[in-house]
Amino acid sequence: MEIRQLEYFVAVAEELHFGRAAERLHMTQPPLSQQIQRLENEIGVRLLSRTSRRVRLTPAGHAFLDAARKVLGELDEAILEARRAERGETGRLRVGFVGSATYGMLPLLVRTFREQYPGVKLYLQEMSTPQQEKALDREELDVGVVRPPLGDPSLYTAQIEEDSAMLAIPEEHALANRSSVHIDDLRGEPLVMLARKTWAGLFDSVVDLCLQRGFKPNIVQDATEFQTVIGLVAAGLGVAVVPGGAAAVPRRSVVFRPVTGPAPRFAMALAWRADDDSPLVHRFVTLAQRIKAQAPGV
Repeated sequence: MEIRQLEYFVAVAEELHFGRAAERLHMTQPPLSQQIQRLENEIGVRLLSRTSRRVRLTPAGHAFLDAARKVLGELDEAILEARRAERGETGRLRVGFVGSATYGMLPLLVRTFREQYPGVKLYLQEMSTPQQEKALDREELDVGVVRPPLGDPSLYTAQIEEDSAMLAIPEEHALANRSSVHIDDLRGEPLVMLARKTWAGLFDSVVDLCLQRGFKPNIVQDATEFQTVIGLVAAGLGVAVVPGGAAAVPRRSVVFRPVTGPAPRFAMALAWRADDDSPLVHRFVTLAQRIKAQAPGV
């Protein structure tokens, strides 16, 4: 049985006239009659009662018409769904993100993507950059919002943000009275750091900069989450170097001051597999780049 035979039958059943059905299908009547006969022979029942004066549906024909319309309707929907998927308008997109991404572009990016592509199921999962690299390699994620640099050469990256450094300070600390701080002000200060395994770039840049200034940072505690780092600052354990976006979320007992002079800058990037030609990944990356171009400060 061929799909076109179902289409021929539906046309005849709706017109109840072979001539009009053939005209509707842009074909001649004899081939149409032959195809209907083949269809009846194949399923083993008469679908149409024909006389020289009229064409009628048999009881079997009525039942088959409903089923044929359903099959053709589902086929049309399947074709539309495939075309939507090809255009990146439907499907599933799994996005990993570092926690600090929520301070910057990520909320706007996710909201805009969902508004523009409501047919796409978007799955978000907070993960560290190393965890995202592994998940991308195992094809458990489609896109990652990461803190470069990455160590996997099979991943493409596109920078979407760059943030300046801020110092998170307990509000009763002497440095909290300053409008800004210098990296030299960290000399001897107890320092709370985001763990290197969570974000090697931040950890190494702070340590290297302190060493360049002639002192070894006094790291008293590390933590795997930014909120934990800032919470430990609030508890008076020490100060912490964080991306500027962290200051957008006020924390009781903590003040944020910009780091002037030589100071690290922190990039945010999208990462995806170099061999992934998914239209959804392309649309997500393109939208992020468009938002960056239109509102670089977001």
